[in-house]
Amino acid sequence: MAEITTLARPYAEAVFRLADAGKSLSAWSGTLGRMAQVAGHADMQAVIGDPKLTADKLYGLMASLCGELNAEAQSFLRVLVANDRLLLLPQIRLTFEALKNEREGVVDAEITTAFAFEDAQLATLVADLEKRFKRKINPQVTIDKSLIGGVRVVVGDEVIDASVRGKLNAMASGLLSS
Repeated sequence: MAEITTLARPYAEAVFRLADAGKSLSAWSGTLGRMAQVAGHADMQAVIGDPKLTADKLYGLMASLCGELNAEAQSFLRVLVANDRLLLLPQIRLTFEALKNEREGVVDAEITTAFAFEDAQLATLVADLEKRFKRKINPQVTIDKSLIGGVRVVVGDEVIDASVRGKLNAMASGLLSS
């Protein structure tokens, strides 16, 4: 995994500098999202690995599947094809998004809950998290019934476990160590 991240980082940083200079971070985010989705598809990965497919044909296929690409995105795609780096697109996108979030003062929050939130509940939780972390929060909510109740939040390397399962585990650990 570290090798993929290491290989993807220079490409992500180059695109980030280009997007930042052109004030087009959001547009590039969408473009990289489409490119990563296409490159990450199992059928496309098989095509990318086909030695019989020329670079021009591979570029043409990728470009057609990615939808409308501006001149800079087309050039970027050509560089990736020429350097045999198309399979890095999902990681390039992740690294780009991390750089974009850092620039915009946004942090991702993985919120796991036992039951679906109502919009007002999520808004209140996000507001509380933004106060605590003094940054804008980008929530990513998943449902995990095994939590029984409550919520578990991961922001960066900090974990806030206010789930019933977490509290039960803490009680069990306390009883076992007594």
